[in-house]
Amino acid sequence: MELPKTPSFGLGGRKALVTGAGRGIGLAAAAALADVGAEVLLTARTKSEIDDAAKAICDAGGSASAQVLDVTDRAGVQAVVDAAGPFHVLFNNAGMNRPALAVDVTESDYDEIMGLNVKAAYFTAQTISRSMIDAGVRGSIINVSSQMGHVGAQGRTVYCASKHAIEGFTRALAWEVGEHGIRVNTLCPTFIETPMTRPMLTDTEFMKRVLSKIVLGRVGTVEDIMGAVVYLASDASQLVTGSALLVDGGWTAN
Repeated sequence: MELPKTPSFGLGGRKALVTGAGRGIGLAAAAALADVGAEVLLTARTKSEIDDAAKAICDAGGSASAQVLDVTDRAGVQAVVDAAGPFHVLFNNAGMNRPALAVDVTESDYDEIMGLNVKAAYFTAQTISRSMIDAGVRGSIINVSSQMGHVGAQGRTVYCASKHAIEGFTRALAWEVGEHGIRVNTLCPTFIETPMTRPMLTDTEFMKRVLSKIVLGRVGTVEDIMGAVVYLASDASQLVTGSALLVDGGWTAN
């Protein structure tokens, strides 16, 4: 009997671009992709962070380099893709949040959150899509969303709006680029312990409310998302597109 063969999770010979790669989820994604053989370009606005991260990945036996990039600069994104592409994987991760009740959100807050979380993510994915199509690359675009792209939450109206937008964009883009063999999915974490979330998670009452909604009884660590990143980037998910992979401890199961 000839048994079915498990598709490869390896990414040897492939290039990956990770935005917001200097810390937290982006750094973990870069490390995970390098662990399975990808040549990873780490990008972020803070040079020291991505330089240190790329060196650590190389010291661990991976292949990585760093490039300062502000993803709100469309010309800058295009220049990076032209110089270092084509990429086989985009981990579209740069994002931000400023928790506030809707009645207190300023126009500046709204514009900055939507500008980074939606506009920059949209046009980064557009640039990568064009490059993949032109080069004939059958690639994977992973847009970092959130459980908040599937639910609502107090104090997060703009953030929720931005992540719901990413979910809709991802599904539509999957339809448009699927004929080129390009897959587009979202990764949707719950609260993960990162430099961005740490101030919130040290609030005892806030943490109590968060844990009451997570079936598995704990917030996530960056290691919790690494396997999901590799799955979505690799041939193991070659029939998966237009989907949302929720790494939320059961938050959205309610």
